[in-house]
Amino acid sequence: MNAELITIGDELLIGQTVDTNGSWMGEQLNLLGIKVSQISSIRDDRTHILSSLDIAINRSQLVLITGGLGPTNDDITKNTLCEYFDSTLTVNTQVLEKITAYFSSRNLKMLQVNSDQALLPDNCEVLHNSRGTASGMWFEKNKVIFIALPGVPYEMKGIFLDAIVPKLKDKKLVSNVVNKTVKTQGIGESFLAEIIKDWEDEINRSGLKLAYLPSPGIVKLRISAFGGDEKILSQRIEYFIAQLKELIPDYIYGYEKDKIEEVVGNLLRKRKSTLSLAESCTGGNIAHMITGISGSSDYYKGSIVAYSNELKESFLNVDSNSIISHGAVSKQVVEQMALGANKQFNTDYSIASSGIAGPNGGSDEKPVGTVWIAVANKNRVISKKLTLGDNRERNILISSLSALNMLRLMLIK
Repeated sequence: MNAELITIGDELLIGQTVDTNGSWMGEQLNLLGIKVSQISSIRDDRTHILSSLDIAINRSQLVLITGGLGPTNDDITKNTLCEYFDSTLTVNTQVLEKITAYFSSRNLKMLQVNSDQALLPDNCEVLHNSRGTASGMWFEKNKVIFIALPGVPYEMKGIFLDAIVPKLKDKKLVSNVVNKTVKTQGIGESFLAEIIKDWEDEINRSGLKLAYLPSPGIVKLRISAFGGDEKILSQRIEYFIAQLKELIPDYIYGYEKDKIEEVVGNLLRKRKSTLSLAESCTGGNIAHMITGISGSSDYYKGSIVAYSNELKESFLNVDSNSIISHGAVSKQVVEQMALGANKQFNTDYSIASSGIAGPNGGSDEKPVGTVWIAVANKNRVISKKLTLGDNRERNILISSLSALNMLRLMLIK
């Protein structure tokens, strides 16, 4: 089945609101084995909505629409759908009773615009909303299914999971699809593709599908298998993942929704080890990532953001001669920072960062994006130089991810 998604709202087009509905529905449809061919965001405009529906009906078998079903005058989707499907708005007594109970249970006065939420097209199948007042609507025209949903994500997701998924399954419009995502850090997309080229060719020959999903500091590999028994599909995917582990063992840090900071935290907890940080160019971002995980107090002791050379020397025992000779952004200094954090916080492991995050401050010798990272334990210290771009936010994120992956490798080796 071929599907497309239409999200309605001027706020989406001017950047005031990010369209999370489209991405979420796309993910859910993929899990059902339904191919999404297009996601469009359009204005709250009658003519635009009608033309979009006319285009969709000629190329898709399933069209999902979100937005414009609220109680205010600017929400015109319901009236426009009535026009498109030759409907008349009539009061749905069951929906009206639910809306009345909704306001009564909250001791709120129900206005006419709220009551009007029970006005629904007379030829649609109503999809009840247990989380709000805007009902979903199921239409069928020219053998194409159109589903209209409220734009509020919480309400849209509830109707989708409670009503739409069971109905699609009952109509046998879904097929088995199994996905698994492998998450890598420390290697760019093009270099990764070169290393796993033969493996990827075998994936394609076997009928599976591989997708590269790059983001700053991370490349995700999603393997998909379609049709047949779900258990067998999963086994086929695991067979190829086992091969991938042999090809790129140092770069794979997790799967699906794993976060690298959580993976590292679990390793530290398992070893009953502690961690401290000495951050300069990352400005506390590594600490923020680590403490974003519940239970991080089991292994994380604390950190210092040593931005000035004075603090590097006084608190982390960095030799002033090293700063003079090599500069604060250097292998020598960042390694001393890591060792100094280990000693000051009395931890088993430590991470240090020092760099030129940008967009200003670089030189010919050390351009913007030059970053040094070090990881230390009681017995050794290792360091790595990164050469990044001039985007400060991106440099901080990639440096933080790289530092955590270095610690992960030290822990598992």
